[in-house]
Amino acid sequence: MSHQEKTSFASEEQERRYSLKTMLYLFIPSLLGILIFFVPVTLAGRTTIPLDHMVTGARYLLGGLDGWYALALIVAGAAYPLVTGNWRRSVTDRVFTVLKLLGVVAAVMALSGWGPALLHTPDMLPFLFGKLVIPVGLIVPIGAIFLALLISYGLLELIGILLQPIMRPIWRTPGKSAIDAVASFVGSYSIGLLITNRVYQAGQYSPREAAIIATGFSTVSATFMIIVAKTLDLMAVWNLYFWLTLLITFAVTAITVRLPPLARMDDEKSDDEPGVPRGRRLVTAWRAGLDAAHHAPSLMRSVALNFKEGLLMAISILPSIMSVGLIGLLLAKYTPLFDWLGLLFYPMTALWGLDEAMALAQAASTGLAEMFLPALLMGDAGFVARFATGVVSVSSVLFFSASIPCILSTTIPLSVGRIVVVWFLRTALGLLLAVPAGYLAQALAGG
Repeated sequence: MSHQEKTSFASEEQERRYSLKTMLYLFIPSLLGILIFFVPVTLAGRTTIPLDHMVTGARYLLGGLDGWYALALIVAGAAYPLVTGNWRRSVTDRVFTVLKLLGVVAAVMALSGWGPALLHTPDMLPFLFGKLVIPVGLIVPIGAIFLALLISYGLLELIGILLQPIMRPIWRTPGKSAIDAVASFVGSYSIGLLITNRVYQAGQYSPREAAIIATGFSTVSATFMIIVAKTLDLMAVWNLYFWLTLLITFAVTAITVRLPPLARMDDEKSDDEPGVPRGRRLVTAWRAGLDAAHHAPSLMRSVALNFKEGLLMAISILPSIMSVGLIGLLLAKYTPLFDWLGLLFYPMTALWGLDEAMALAQAASTGLAEMFLPALLMGDAGFVARFATGVVSVSSVLFFSASIPCILSTTIPLSVGRIVVVWFLRTALGLLLAVPAGYLAQALAGG
């Protein structure tokens, strides 16, 4: 064999090894990421995704220190805007800085039992601190560690091109946004928002696309839907509830993306998904995934970056959940504010001739404070009203006790005013669709 032939053979062999290494770089982290975020596993009689098992394990290991861990994050979150000077950026930042400081006070009260008795009823501080703050404080940093497996090694690019024909015409978002939606639904809205923010910062989402995903896809997880269904006594029709809620949530998103304020947002971005020649979608997706895997950073570097982002998001969210969430719960319980707000939704429920139309409208309005409140208020209602409540509490997506502070902690350009308008549209549209869905579920269930 000549020197030239040897060189050519060595070059081909090196390319073959390089391609195999790149394919392994695409497949191994991506498959591991899918396993951790999307595949339910049964451990100790409990079936959920491995990430949720990790969070449960971390909380078990912390024992009685889990509250102190959450308090430490809340204090750090309240101090962060003061230390960095971010509180000076805008009026919204100043307001939320004050609210975060109030969140520290609320957390201290929750942990110590100090303060007025009305704040320590099960549906107030204990609910916020135990059911929201501690789990979110664990799931965001832990989830961020493994997030690199999903978004840094080609899976996002591959899935994005495959799902372009579905996502772009219906929801006006790139195909890769399907990853965000699934991550929210099987994991946590906070994980979905973490993915969205990272992709937006990389220039792969426009401001409008990131806003659509944040307000339309970042729902509560399927596991939390089970809690809602149990509270509303809907487990007997769980499959109907699950699939109709999923359908209505994304149908509402398909409508709201075509209405202001989302429709008028800036749609420019620096890094769009590539166009696909006819008949070449699978090949193009494969090559895009391999190209991303080839240029991916080292695993340690990617994990470190995502963990930092996750930790910053966690300390930003938690103080706001404590303060804004508590204010919302107090307003819902002790003032007529949400009764008045419910009047705006009454036409959507009365349209279908529902006996409990007003009660449903008023309960739906409390979802702005906390998505679980409507379920607490409508637990003794008739089947159709309970079913519609369960659907709308999920399909509205946005609520002040957690998801709205989570969105505001990202770099996605959404103001509080815009978010509230989107919430109103989502709730109104959700009610229009959820009440007939309740009648359908009742008929199919033989009730």
